[in-house]
Amino acid sequence: MEEKVITIEDLGWDEFFQTNREKLGLVDFEIARVIAQYKGAYKIKNTKGEYLAKITGKQIFKAMSREDYPAVGDWVIVSESGEKEAIIQSVLPRKTVIKRKHSGKDETQIIATNIDVAFVVESVDRDYNLNRIERYFAIARDGGIEATVILNKIDMISQEELDLKLMEIKNRLGDAEIIPTSNLTDEGLDKLKEYIIKRKTYCFLGSSGVGKSSLINKLLGEELIKTDKIGAHSERGRHTTTAREIYFLAEGGIVIDNPGVREVGLTDVSAGVDNLFEEIIELAKDCKYIDCTHLHEPACAVLSAVESGELSEGEYLNYVNLKKESNHYEMTRAQKKNKDRQFGKFFKNAKKDFKNYGHKDY
Repeated sequence: MEEKVITIEDLGWDEFFQTNREKLGLVDFEIARVIAQYKGAYKIKNTKGEYLAKITGKQIFKAMSREDYPAVGDWVIVSESGEKEAIIQSVLPRKTVIKRKHSGKDETQIIATNIDVAFVVESVDRDYNLNRIERYFAIARDGGIEATVILNKIDMISQEELDLKLMEIKNRLGDAEIIPTSNLTDEGLDKLKEYIIKRKTYCFLGSSGVGKSSLINKLLGEELIKTDKIGAHSERGRHTTTAREIYFLAEGGIVIDNPGVREVGLTDVSAGVDNLFEEIIELAKDCKYIDCTHLHEPACAVLSAVESGELSEGEYLNYVNLKKESNHYEMTRAQKKNKDRQFGKFFKNAKKDFKNYGHKDY
């Protein structure tokens, strides 16, 4: 059987990356895509095959934050360093990015890059959480990424219960695409396959146990990703996916599996939150005060809509919580920058004083 020839386009390369490669004068350098991330190493893939890669010490030294390191989905400039080994020299500009705030920290973590569609997977069991879906939509849309809901494990509920949940999601998210699925009966799998376009990249997001890896295994047609049985008591799967990884479907689609994330911390996604709650943003135009927070101000059109029932209380409360969290991140990040500036100023003045006093180290 003749082995299929892989083109760079089959890995997700498109005009955006080619244009940036030409602008940066990197046409003559080898390129590859990061398809998995491990502790201290990466797996990359190009038309020649897969390599285990590391970044240079210079890159580590120059990195200002975690966002400066390669991430799954990135296109990178590489040089071979041995048999199936390579060195990542630099990262090409990203088209899109999904990131979240680390729990209890102000720094951000990149989930994946250069994504075309984010599949927000939520199961219909007792862990079902509409607000969590909304959070994922906010970070996806802020990264310039289209989001679609996969409502999984629908075999666990009646058709009436499913219809209720579908209506609930549509009422909250408007015209968002929803694909009901079941790993047990394969219901909805054909629709999901039809949705995935050749050479486009899809990222599966959701908590542990919602069935992300099982769905990807179904799409792959084989059990490539290890999954654990769901506990009968907790109705949750154990956190089996420990590393982000890209998989290439036989039909040409590209999918990314992610470790489950129960808490989706927001970063600077104010634009994504506003984009998600368009109805509230439109109502806010009729508020008396231009800087209305929609919490307690008189003549607030948003609060009036909640009181009259025009706007659901659940949607309003989630908007307030997401906005508050995003604003808090922005504030803490600004405070950190201000603190760094103050320390820099202090160090500069101290160095100047040392020189003036003829200190031996200067």
